[in-house]
Amino acid sequence: MTEFLSVTLELLEGFATTAYIFFVTLALSLPAGLIVAFGSMSRFKPLRAVCRTFVWIIRGTPLMLQLVAVFYGPYLLFGISGFDRVPSVIVAFVINYACYFSEIYRGGIESIPKGQFEAGQVLGMTKGQIFSRVIFLQLLRRIVPPMSNEIITLVKDTSLARIISVVEVIMVAQNFAREGLIWPLFYTGVFYLVFIGVLTLLFRALEKKMQYIKV
Repeated sequence: MTEFLSVTLELLEGFATTAYIFFVTLALSLPAGLIVAFGSMSRFKPLRAVCRTFVWIIRGTPLMLQLVAVFYGPYLLFGISGFDRVPSVIVAFVINYACYFSEIYRGGIESIPKGQFEAGQVLGMTKGQIFSRVIFLQLLRRIVPPMSNEIITLVKDTSLARIISVVEVIMVAQNFAREGLIWPLFYTGVFYLVFIGVLTLLFRALEKKMQYIKV
């Protein structure tokens, strides 16, 4: 019993890092993804081409490779020290998820009939007003299901932080495994299941709350 409590406390410390990476990444990548989406839909062709090429590269390469590039790249390319380990993880994750979120945003915006944009312009509304007052709630309902899937994936992707020796929950369990204690590695699944279970309930409540919005 003493061993179980000791292991649980150490895993909780690692999971605190996991949760920190998750929440900071989510807070930064959601608005960043919207910015990238607007760039991908821009009428200015060079900007649109740059944004879409960037999204294609990020979505087409492994997150693990991007994480290594962010952490080791500045030194290998320029001989300078880059970000510390946790900031490197957050930068790599934000870039990656902003690109994935941008495609969800873009798909949601482009699925809304153009007539609604035109109607707002006829009424003398600015583009910002059209988006915030007419489009946003419809967009939100359309993107919640795919967005929730990506966010749940983000929870599990945080385990990649151990690649650059960030002490998150999986790495703590691996340290126990090196000492001959295997069960903590499987025990980490409980932490992920509980966290994802809470997120799933929140997303279901959000989807239910937004059912009144017609799309």
